[in-house]
Amino acid sequence: MASSIILAIDAMSGDHGLQTTVPAALMALRQHPDCDLVLVGDVAQLERALERVSPELRARLHLQPASEVVGMDESPSKALRGKKDSSMRVAIDLVKDGRAHAAVSAGNTGALMATARFVLKTLPGIDRPAIVSALPSVRGHTYMLDLGANAECSAEQLFQFAVMGSAMVTALNGIDRPRVALLNIGEEEIKGNETIKAAAALLQASALNYVGYVEGDGIFHADVDVVVADGFVGNVALKTGEGVARLLTHFLREAFTRSALTKLLALAVRPVLRQFADRVDPRLHNGASLLGLNGIVIKSHGGADEVAFANAIGVAVREVRQDLTGRISGLLARAQR
Repeated sequence: MASSIILAIDAMSGDHGLQTTVPAALMALRQHPDCDLVLVGDVAQLERALERVSPELRARLHLQPASEVVGMDESPSKALRGKKDSSMRVAIDLVKDGRAHAAVSAGNTGALMATARFVLKTLPGIDRPAIVSALPSVRGHTYMLDLGANAECSAEQLFQFAVMGSAMVTALNGIDRPRVALLNIGEEEIKGNETIKAAAALLQASALNYVGYVEGDGIFHADVDVVVADGFVGNVALKTGEGVARLLTHFLREAFTRSALTKLLALAVRPVLRQFADRVDPRLHNGASLLGLNGIVIKSHGGADEVAFANAIGVAVREVRQDLTGRISGLLARAQR
């Protein structure tokens, strides 16, 4: 493989499997000319799906056999113990063995996290990995974690998430002292449960640029770079935000197709509408990092279409280019001295 970046793609998992992952892989190859992809799964099915692919793209696609698929509703422990030749597990094994720089999967979140943690292990000083993604905000993006990996967290684990999130923003965006906030039910110091208050005390005593609490609307409007929450709250906030984005898009489409006049107006403002759609389209923000692992693993939404899955591949490419794992490891070591 001549390309500088090699990614392992779990081609079989997710709600749509090959119907999404193969077209997305082709899209990603066109977008990232320095990248090769290893498609992991049933080789016979993959060969059929690639029959009409141009020789130029086909030369940058490599097939890795895997005989099993982890179901979207399968328990993480069952997947970890009973499906060692799943497309998910083999993709992560390729990262561990140094044959791929990162893995991308739209599979079962719990199984992906359990498998990645078992195979790759966590970075020193990290109890649990967290799922983090960049969410659109009035300032551009806000990184939020955890988005669903850990439903319950201790104050120390929330503090670790803050350290990792801060390190990630520094590594990817070049911000020396990212502004870190805790998601809470109010901005006042007296608000929140004991875990949140204990986490706030740890952050206040740390070298991080902790700016206090933010409420739910602050994820998208506050002057912060990193928002920290446990996985239960974070996932609810994420899905709520995605739902609101789809609702707004629906309302706009409904308004501009109501009559001949509104359709004409829609043509006049089409560039503005397209820009709005790009900023709030969840597909263009698909691809969450499993942060805290000794390797790069990207989780795509299970129901992602080819545009969304290609975006998740793009997230992996960016993190490999920035040597995210190495840079976070170094920043963590300095932060925890």
